[in-house]
Amino acid sequence: MKISAIITLKKDVLDPQGKVIQQALDGMGYKNVEEVRQGKYFEIDVKENDPNKAKEIVEEMCKKLLANLVIENYKIIGTQ
Repeated sequence: MKISAIITLKKDVLDPQGKVIQQALDGMGYKNVEEVRQGKYFEIDVKENDPNKAKEIVEEMCKKLLANLVIENYKIIGTQ
């Protein structure tokens, strides 16, 4: 079962990469972009048929490795 997770910086954490992307977009003529926050997207195929158990496994992965919980949030966004 495929589970997707998005890892993003917490709102109060400075995002220099997002700022550079925003400046590049501004330079390309996209003047209406107010803010860009970058993150990480993971699609993980888990050998588990129960969607709830699969989500629990990926949530554990996020807590233990994929996300730095001091500065990042994570969200499990779906199953396939």
